[in-house]
Amino acid sequence: MSEQVVIVGGAIMGSFAAWFLRREGFAGDITVVEKDPTYRFCSTALSAAAIRTQFGTPVNIHMSLFGVDFFRRIKQTFGPTADIGYVENGYLILGSPETSAARSAGAAMQRAEGAEVLALTPDDIAQRFPYMSMDGVGIGTFGPTGEGWFDAWSLLSLVRGAARDLGVRYASAEVAGFDMGGDRIRAVRLAGGDSLACDWCVMAAGAASGALMGLLGQPLPVSPRKRSVFSFRAPLRAANFPMLFDTSGIWIRAEGDGFIGGIQPPADRDPDATGDFEPHHDLMQDVFWPALATRIPAMQELRLDRSWAGHYEVNALDHNGVVGRHDEISNLVLSTGFSGHGVMHSPAAGRGVAETILHGRFVSLDLTPLGYHRIRSGTPMPESIVY
Repeated sequence: MSEQVVIVGGAIMGSFAAWFLRREGFAGDITVVEKDPTYRFCSTALSAAAIRTQFGTPVNIHMSLFGVDFFRRIKQTFGPTADIGYVENGYLILGSPETSAARSAGAAMQRAEGAEVLALTPDDIAQRFPYMSMDGVGIGTFGPTGEGWFDAWSLLSLVRGAARDLGVRYASAEVAGFDMGGDRIRAVRLAGGDSLACDWCVMAAGAASGALMGLLGQPLPVSPRKRSVFSFRAPLRAANFPMLFDTSGIWIRAEGDGFIGGIQPPADRDPDATGDFEPHHDLMQDVFWPALATRIPAMQELRLDRSWAGHYEVNALDHNGVVGRHDEISNLVLSTGFSGHGVMHSPAAGRGVAETILHGRFVSLDLTPLGYHRIRSGTPMPESIVY
């Protein structure tokens, strides 16, 4: 009898895991369980969908480099009509004078890991991006290649469709529990009463992963945190506009004929957001807009078109993903907790899951630093560049 894999979560992480399993030669049954087949509220669909190589953790840099190569080859992989709107306009991360030395050292580390990241002086930045004010800026790090943005829904549609074409089954259901036998998950129980027997179970349920791991009696400090996105128009047209991360904490990038941007809420206003998708309207008026107008004076005048909110699957331990086999449940593989950089790292994570199941280890890229061991021991591997 062929092996059976059940993947809990059918958005970008679960779909890439399923697709790579097939691509790497898994011949058994693969069922992906997704509670919302419309994907209306999934983090993938509501994501700002960008990719960067500027990280403080080397493994994240290498996951991004794989993602960049994957996105550049999207037509070769999925066919000549495949299009995710991938744009490489770079990330510009501004820092204060006090952070210049540390940020310059970080850029050197990123270059040593294979990324192209420049450390720019305020004069360099003003020459490249003359519409920006340099008040309070001591350094800007910029990735002229290998950084940009794309359409997350198009990427999900492509990989999900390709997985289904390869015989992966998607089941519209909610997971209600797990049946254990010894140190293994024997079956995944669904809310409707059915059960799916499994030889392998993949936890790729995004922001819901922490609660689902709780059903197994296992710790996973992953929960949903609300992040608002504001879509607006402004009297500025700049063909080279980057993804900008400001010293104030706001981010902004071009989108169609306008722009999108946002800012994290303060820590004391960032609770578990289960079921809450109402945007932080006050952040737009009171925080985001004033900071934006300070950095880009031309954006003092803007017109808000719409706002929405999605969920980050925040790993409260260290803001890094959790990928690989569980330490006690022998047939459980995790791919979750990426804290806002999951969409960009989904190709590398999916490949890592497939290699774990097929070969018992990571083959192409060593994702061991992202393992569950650090959750069990409470030993963080902090990611320092988080927005």
